[in-house]
Amino acid sequence: MSIENIENKKLKKVSKENYFDQREEDAVLKFLQTDSAEERNIIYNTYLKGPLDKMISSIIRRYKLYRKDMDFIEIHNDTHGFLMTKVEKFKPAKNKKAYSYFGTICKNYLMGQIIKDQKDTNRNVSYEDISPTLENRPDMIYYLENEKTEADDIIQVFITDLKLYLESGNLSENEVKLGISLLELFENYKTNFEGTENNKYNKNIILLSIREMTNLNTKEIRSSMKKFKKLYLSVLNKLID
Repeated sequence: MSIENIENKKLKKVSKENYFDQREEDAVLKFLQTDSAEERNIIYNTYLKGPLDKMISSIIRRYKLYRKDMDFIEIHNDTHGFLMTKVEKFKPAKNKKAYSYFGTICKNYLMGQIIKDQKDTNRNVSYEDISPTLENRPDMIYYLENEKTEADDIIQVFITDLKLYLESGNLSENEVKLGISLLELFENYKTNFEGTENNKYNKNIILLSIREMTNLNTKEIRSSMKKFKKLYLSVLNKLID
């Protein structure tokens, strides 16, 4: 099966619900293009608030993304509020759908908050008690700017090699599906990590995204991932050498 056919199947699988269709996509563009707060309020209340409410409700219920000590309305309102702080970062010039972007933001935020809540619950040692010691240890110092540059370099090389690997044709149907989903994730990794705690990698979020894009179960994903792990290691070795 060709990459094009897999892509077409993937597009059919993730087709939007009727409540967020082309009218809403156009409304998002108009919302971003105007500088008038009054006009934005009209567009939001007329075209976007209802569909976004339905989207968030559906995501919370479908993936059971309930938070401790918060009822459904609180979770919903908190997620909706966070989403609206990220609307400006949507880049329609990239030919991406607002529906997919908003859904990714909401899922990542909710899963990130649930993980954060669990970590807070399980934390037995107060950070305030140990932070002065940690902050003065050289091995605990983290240089964000240098790390970000290095990560970007690795990802760009991996994307290039992954595209060539997919074109080689030496892959099973499941491996092609997985490869295309990995390409999608890495090409849009900055957007995909919006809403996660400190933009940190979380395997649950990634696994959920891959399962949605490929329709593969966890066992099939792990089996098909072997070749791509080797490809990634070869990229690291190439950069190190």
